[in-house]
Order: sequence, then structure tokens, then C-alpha cells
Amino acid sequence: MRIAIVGAGKKCFYLMDVIEKHEFQIVSPVVVAVADIDNDAPALVKAREKNIFVTNDYNDFFKMDNIDLIVELTGNLDIYNRILSKKTNRVRAIAHTTAMLFWEINLAARMYYKANRKLTETQLLYDVMINRLINEHVIVIGLDHKILDINETFLKNLGLTKDDVIGHYCYEITHRQSVPCSGKEHPCPLADVKKTGQPSKATHIHIDQNGNKQYLSISCYPLVEKDKLKGVIELSKDITREIEIEKNMMQQEKLVSIGRLSAGVAHEINNPLTTILTSSMLIQEDLEEGTQMHEELTIISNEALRCRKIVKSLLDFARQSKSFKKPDDLNNVIKESLILTRKQAKFKDVSLSASLAEKLPLVAIDKDKIQQTIINLTLNAVEATPPGGKIQLSSQYLEEKKAVEIRISDTGEGIHVENLDKIFEPFFTTKKNGTGLGLAITHGIIEQHDGTIQVKSTIGKGTEFYIQFPLTRDNDHDN
Repeated sequence: MRIAIVGAGKKCFYLMDVIEKHEFQIVSPVVVAVADIDNDAPALVKAREKNIFVTNDYNDFFKMDNIDLIVELTGNLDIYNRILSKKTNRVRAIAHTTAMLFWEINLAARMYYKANRKLTETQLLYDVMINRLINEHVIVIGLDHKILDINETFLKNLGLTKDDVIGHYCYEITHRQSVPCSGKEHPCPLADVKKTGQPSKATHIHIDQNGNKQYLSISCYPLVEKDKLKGVIELSKDITREIEIEKNMMQQEKLVSIGRLSAGVAHEINNPLTTILTSSMLIQEDLEEGTQMHEELTIISNEALRCRKIVKSLLDFARQSKSFKKPDDLNNVIKESLILTRKQAKFKDVSLSASLAEKLPLVAIDKDKIQQTIINLTLNAVEATPPGGKIQLSSQYLEEKKAVEIRISDTGEGIHVENLDKIFEPFFTTKKNGTGLGLAITHGIIEQHDGTIQVKSTIGKGTEFYIQFPLTRDNDHDN
């Protein structure tokens, strides 16, 4: 399409620039002539530089046969009407008003293109930020608690896809509950931001795709548009390891303090207990069996023996003697422990079985202490399992962790959720005659072996303890 323009002002200059730079898809416009009475008009000067035909009289256009369209940009409708009356039928003409309409359309298109390009760049930058540069969990939440966006790191941790998450309530996905977070343990950061308009922080416990607890430090920041809160962006950092280290340090300090106290108390109590027990037994020898005094002395003797048992547990707990480790096969330790506990299980009509890996790597252990641990956990399982129940000891090698794992599971009564975090604490017990030191000693022995012990339990279904012993470089070399 060959175009002639009447009026070489700024509008003409802009039109020539658009035609020159824009990539047209359907037509291929080209400016072939420009007319203006002012020889210094900007578009006239530009046309001369580009060897385009220029004139001071637009009537010259009617003599040319290479023009398809005349565009009037003078702003004078009389000129446009004269062009209409003089042009041939083959040539089209548009007034400055129509040209301004196309101008506005083009301007809008350019602004749209510019905004779209900026949006694309922003989206790319946003994607890089939340999925590449930030290794923490990132989630964008609307004021209605619905998830608007989530990064790949968080999705991987949850074991979900974006389709599983977008549009769902945040508390459904992260806490698997039907109501928003609340209370001291799980305060809602979104609610705090909505209330104050300021960033908020909280610590939450989430459950990952494997069912494990995760402690997350959550930083919640407001998303504001035109001074109005639209939602929040939450950054969650996994601080599980830091929490566990802190708990272990506190536990160690507590154990050391309790150990010292226990040793002193045990020694102070042991001597009077021996005197009480000996005296009650000597007096009993001079009394006939069946008398009230004899029975009361029997009670005194039994209670003194029970106190001695507690004292012995205190001393065992306080000593925590150094472990003497050497490479050993945990399967053999489990088999020997089964022999030593089978009678107690049979007496209670509880099935005791083993499912052992065919060949385990040797692990550096203090055999006596590990056997004490397995026996203690097995006897606890026997006590917790009703007649007709089952207990199984199993072993396996965890290739990805370079560790050997022992599992002791039962079909007993289970442990209440609120007690799971307390069972390894000294003196915590739910048994009538328990000392609360058995599992504390067990925990200490496992830690001496650089191992870990975890427990999972469901009320009415049973309990399972997991003990893992890592292979050292020496173990790996020997195996």
C-alpha cells in the first residue's frame, strides 16, 4: 500500500516512524509522498533525507499514479473534502480524525505490547527467584486462605503437584486439617498480617510426605496493591535439625545433672535399705508364718527390694559407662535376645518372632549394651501386648543411609500422642511399678553408638521402635 500524506507535522513524523519500524502482517505500507506548505516541517525534512517525493502543494498528488491512499493530517476538514472531490475512484482517503483513531489504537497496542513484555520479564524473574534462588519453601496465599502459588521446593517436600495445591486452603495442604491454624502452638501468620498489616513470624510443625515431623520457621510478608492488602507470601525454613540439636543438648545437660544427683542419692539410700531389708528378714525368722506381724514384715521386705531395684536403675543410669565397641553382627545379638525373652512372652501367650535380613554389614557395637537395649524394648512390648498379640523383631540394611536398622514392633495398646515426646525422659513412666529409667538408659546407649531411636505408635493398634546404627568408614572398609 503506497501512502501520500498531507501535513508534515509531528503526527506525520510519528506515522512515518511507525510505518518504517513496525512489522506488518497483512499489508506492506510505504510512504511515497509528503506535502506541506512549510519547507521546514519535521516530516518534510525527514522525507527529503529518505528521497521520498515532497511538495508544497498536495494537488500534485492527483497527477501521480503510484498512490493508493491519501492521509490528511492537517486537521482541516475543508482540505480533506477537497481531496475527496479531486481524487480518482482508485485512490482511498482518510481524514485526520480517522488517522487519530488508528493512532490511538496503535498507541494502545504498543503500550499493551510493552506491558506484556514487562509482565513476561517479571514472571520470569519471579520464577527464577522462588524456584532457583530461594531454597526455602515459598507459598503465596490469598486473604481467604486459598493458595495462589507455590514453589517447586515446597511441592517436592509435600510430594504433590501444583494442580493438587492451587486453589486449596493452606491449612488443608500443610496441616491436613479442616480449619485455619490457631492457638499458641500454631498461630496463623496470615491472621496476624491481616490484623496488623505488618510482617509476621511463627514456628509450625508440618508433616512431610513420609509422615515425619518438620519444624518450620515461617516468615509472612504482606502483598499490597494500591495501598490495599491482597494476600501474603510465606517463606518457610526447615529448622528441624536445629530443633533436634537443641533438644539433644538440653537432654544431655539434663541427663548429666540427673545422673550426678542419682548417683549421690542412690549411694545414700542403698545403705539404709540394706539395713531395713536385713532387719526385716532377721525378725521374720523369729516369727511364725501366717501371723500379722510376719505378713507386714513381708510387705516391708518386698518394698525394700523394690526400692533396691529403683536404686540399681538409678546407678545404671548414672554410670553410663564408656562403650567398648567392636564389629559384630546385629542379627546374632537379636537372636540371643529372643532366646532370653521368649519365656516371658510365652508365659503371657504373646507370639515372638523375627524377620532378619540374610546378611548384614558388621557394625561397631558394645554387644552387651545393645543386647540390654533390645531385651528392654522387647520386655516393654511384652508388657504392653495383650494375650494373643504379636511382637516382631526385624533387621535390614539401609543402602541410601549407610546404616543398619532394627525394628521392634508389637500389637499392644499403643502410646498416647502427648506421651511420645516424653518417653525417653528420665523418670517418666505410665507403669504402676515403673522407674521411668529404662528407656532413658536405652536412649543413652543408642546415642553412645552414634545411632538414632524413633518411635511410631497408634492407640489400640501397637507401637514400633526404629533403631539405626550408622556404618563408619572402618565398618565400610571391613565389610
